[in-house]
Amino acid sequence: MNYRHAYHAGNFADVVKHLALISILLRLCEKDSAFAVIDTHAGRGVYDLESEAAKRTGEAANGIGRILGLRDRKEELPAALQRYLEIVRQTADGMYPGSPVIAAFMLRLQDRLVAIEKHADDAAALKSALAWFRRRTLQSECADGYARLNALLPPPERRGMVLIDPPFESPDEFRNEARALARALKRFATGIYLLWFPLKSAGEAHAFGGAVLSAGANKVLRIDVDIGADAGGGAKERLTAAGLMIVNPPFGFARAMQASLAILAPLLSSDAQFDIRWLAGGED
Repeated sequence: MNYRHAYHAGNFADVVKHLALISILLRLCEKDSAFAVIDTHAGRGVYDLESEAAKRTGEAANGIGRILGLRDRKEELPAALQRYLEIVRQTADGMYPGSPVIAAFMLRLQDRLVAIEKHADDAAALKSALAWFRRRTLQSECADGYARLNALLPPPERRGMVLIDPPFESPDEFRNEARALARALKRFATGIYLLWFPLKSAGEAHAFGGAVLSAGANKVLRIDVDIGADAGGGAKERLTAAGLMIVNPPFGFARAMQASLAILAPLLSSDAQFDIRWLAGGED
C-alpha cells in the first residue's frame, strides 16, 4: 500500500479526515487558552488537482468534486462542514489544502502548529505553503514524524491535538502508528489524537483498534467510511474504504460527525456507508 498525499489529495478519505480535523479544532477554539497542533506526516501543504499525480488516480473527482455544490445550498450546514467548504474555497483555484494548511486557516494568534514531513521536496513545498499565513506561529520540519513526536510532547500549551496520517508505505505501518500513539500517551495523556488508516481488511482494522486500546487509550471513537467498489472505479488497488481512530475526542464530536456524514455520504456515492462507534468510553 502507498497512500502518498499527492496521489490522493481531495479524495473521499481526505474529505472525511479533514472534516474530523476541523471539527476537533472548532471545539479547541471554544476556549480562549492556546493549544498546539502537531501533524506528523504533513505532506506538501497544498496539492494541484491538475498535476500528473492527481490525474493518475482521478480520486478528487469522487471526493471534493462531488460535494462542492453544497456551498450553494440555502439550508444551514453543520458548522464543521461549512468551515471546510469555506477553507477549500479560500485555497487557490485548482488546489486542494492538506491538513497543515487547513490547521493554519483555523488557528488563532495564540495557537501553534508543528508540521513534520520527511521527504525533502515535500517539506520545502510545505514551508512555502505555510509562509502565506503571516502572524501565525507555524513551524515546519523536514524530519521523521514518528521520531520527532515524543520530543514535542507534552506541548507547553498543555492543550492540543496530534494528527498521525502516514502514507502506509511500510508493511509495518499499523504497528508503527500504534507504537507512536503508545509513546505519545505516556507523555501527553490528555491530548486529542486523530489517526488515519486505509480499510483494506476488516481483520486488520480490528487488530489496529485493539492495538490502540492496548496503547493505553481509555476513550476511543472509530469512524469508517466505505464508498463502495463502483465508486472506486473498479480498480482492485483503488482505495474505497478508510477509517479514523480518535483518542480523547472532544465532547459532541461524534454527534457533529454523524450530522455531517449523513449529508456527505450520499453525495460521495450511492453505495456509501459510514459507521461511528465507541471502542472505549463514550458520552451520556
